[in-house]
Amino acid sequence: MEIAQIHVQKELEAWEYNANDEDHRLTHKFSPNRPVPQEHIHELGVLTWKLDVDEWEKNTLLETIKMDRGYKYSEVVTVCPKEMEDFEEKVKGFFEEHMHSQEEIRLILDGNGYWDIRDYDGKWIRFRVTKGDMIVLPPGMFHRFTIDENNYIKALLLYTDVPYRTQHGAESESAARKEYVDKVLNNPAAVHRHRITTQ
Repeated sequence: MEIAQIHVQKELEAWEYNANDEDHRLTHKFSPNRPVPQEHIHELGVLTWKLDVDEWEKNTLLETIKMDRGYKYSEVVTVCPKEMEDFEEKVKGFFEEHMHSQEEIRLILDGNGYWDIRDYDGKWIRFRVTKGDMIVLPPGMFHRFTIDENNYIKALLLYTDVPYRTQHGAESESAARKEYVDKVLNNPAAVHRHRITTQ
């Protein structure tokens, strides 16, 4: 069993995204809510952990994950009006649909936010991240991110190589995207389970 599956300590709250005219920093839930189980998020390739981050530099589980997955570089980023120039423009940029040729790894040190990821059928799934949540999005997964209405999040960004990410827009047909589609979105067993749960 992968370390990623052993150390999940709480359920991520996830739901089908309700596209409306509200600020994208709000929850965007349907009424009634349409929850999505964490297992479904994992089937789409997302890895999750819950860590104690009060002294994250000394966290042995974090060090184990970094060694196990080859994360060699890191940086801490704070997203809030006082810490970031052109704050509103950058928040809008985070929320534009995109993908990367590398993993996207984030450990939330403080604050809250939402990731939106595309489901098998192209619909958006939203999940909430809070302090201590560590998230790995696979290469080739279309996604977007937003802080919540508190306008604050602090995160540790991890990389396997010198910190950089190759970003692609929503119409990308990169090698990473093709591999993700082949291995995840076109996985017959996962697609079959998805169809059963949505009927």
